[in-house]
Amino acid sequence: MWLFAVLIVLAMGGVAVVASGRGGSMAPAYDDRPDVLLPDDRPLVAQDLRTVRFPLAVRGYRMSDVDALLARLATELEDDERSSGDPDPA
Repeated sequence: MWLFAVLIVLAMGGVAVVASGRGGSMAPAYDDRPDVLLPDDRPLVAQDLRTVRFPLAVRGYRMSDVDALLARLATELEDDERSSGDPDPA
């Protein structure tokens, strides 16, 4: 009985030492997901959108990847509207 009590106290002490950072730090995290391959040197074309593939996350697609593409498309469409001088493209 005493042996188990001592083992539990030692285990809790070890967890406390590691949690306080004295057991060393974790290796730096790095992003190992593949990038969405889209050209940066020209405006997007329809074929780019047909071939884009987003990396899968635990519950589907990463929202940040989809949001970045939608923001870029919105910016390019706004630029096209400004350059064409058409206030109402619809």
